[in-house]
Amino acid sequence: MKIKELDELVSLSQQFKSNEDGTIVLINVFNIEPSEEEALLEAWSADADFLKTQPGYISTQMHKGIGGSGCYINYAIWEDLESFSTAFATPEFQALLRAYPESAIAAPHLFKKLAVKGHCVS
Repeated sequence: MKIKELDELVSLSQQFKSNEDGTIVLINVFNIEPSEEEALLEAWSADADFLKTQPGYISTQMHKGIGGSGCYINYAIWEDLESFSTAFATPEFQALLRAYPESAIAAPHLFKKLAVKGHCVS
């Protein structure tokens, strides 16, 4: 699997070094050849099974683009940055990444929920 930065200005590795506290959300955009959907979902399920056993994990969800799209979006919610970065760095998780289809391009990025008056609550 190839990794592509979702934000050209701030890399995922730079985000790991930030001092953010509180809940974080991983958004990971996957692009694959549509014929490799089963392989993508098997690989993603295996890494999700591992991550949900890790301290700080809250939940995850996968979404698929419609109309024959090969684009998928996963979001995962973690109690804090430290918990996610610790789980991400484990040799077990890194080994699971090798099971993704060859065509897979992942673009992971970390976010914090915002409160926007009249629209979003914190």
